[in-house]
Amino acid sequence: MFIDEVRILVKAGDGGNGCLAFRREKYVPRGGPSGGDGGRGGDVTLICSQHANTLLQFRFNPEHKAERGRHGEGSQRTGAEGKSIEVPVPVGTVVYDEATGEKLYDFTEPGEAFVVARGGKGGRGNQHFATPTHQAPTEHEPGRPGEEKRLRLELKLLADVGLVGFPNAGKSTLISRISAAKPKIADYPFTTLEPNLGVVQMEGFRSYVVADIPGIIEGAHEGHGLGIQFLRHIERTRLLAHLVDVSEASGRDPVSDFEIIMQELASFSEELVAKPMIVIATKMDAAQDPERVTALRDLARDRGLAFFEISSATGLGIENLKHAMAERVLAPMETPKA
Repeated sequence: MFIDEVRILVKAGDGGNGCLAFRREKYVPRGGPSGGDGGRGGDVTLICSQHANTLLQFRFNPEHKAERGRHGEGSQRTGAEGKSIEVPVPVGTVVYDEATGEKLYDFTEPGEAFVVARGGKGGRGNQHFATPTHQAPTEHEPGRPGEEKRLRLELKLLADVGLVGFPNAGKSTLISRISAAKPKIADYPFTTLEPNLGVVQMEGFRSYVVADIPGIIEGAHEGHGLGIQFLRHIERTRLLAHLVDVSEASGRDPVSDFEIIMQELASFSEELVAKPMIVIATKMDAAQDPERVTALRDLARDRGLAFFEISSATGLGIENLKHAMAERVLAPMETPKA
């Protein structure tokens, strides 16, 4: 199960209370106050881990609480600090404060750490309140409460290329041809129910990551079909590959399909629609009417977009497309110095 948005509660440990105590030892007639301070509460820290790729764990464990500090004791003994906890999150997790909507942190690299809730400070014991005129103080402080927050975690997959298009435009088939990914593929709409990632290997030990998201239909921004909830997973990509089915079997007009998807992308984010894009005419092996392909090619030319023709079934244009995407998302290889 792929979970990409959850709400959790984090609670840092409360500080321990300060102690009220006096020294009562043999041969020490005026021992004075000896109450120790309370220990500090533990923190809650989010750690970015490459071993997690979904937020599923939080669906079954939504509360994360650190240990409170121990209370102070007599003989000026400070209470032990509460044990902090570390909560692993996948790479690409964005942390929001649910109450304010503020973005607190964006995890993009493994090993990143963010203290999301800090433990409370321990209270002072009565030893700190002694003065020359107040030598037997009974004042002592309670520990301060640790921070408590309700968070919304949102997972945005990290990929170089994002595949967009209508259902059954050939996105899943393409990613299965150019990478080792094996998404479920069938001849009915919405075969893809969750995002898929594929790593495309190139020469020179270089590679890039392609993300395939469920198909978009007209009215997706209003909740039709699967909606646009998965578009967040291509917000980080450097290139969008817009796949359009040019075969007659789709029963739709390729130019109209292209315009509808662009409108839906714009309704989600103007930044998304402004990303570098290439247009890919898919299912060329089943394209009987060349005018459908020509119309889409002319549209891409008018918009200044590169145009490619492929058939995942026969392999037509696949290698050319792989290299074209690599040129746009991978830095050129440096020539070794003599």
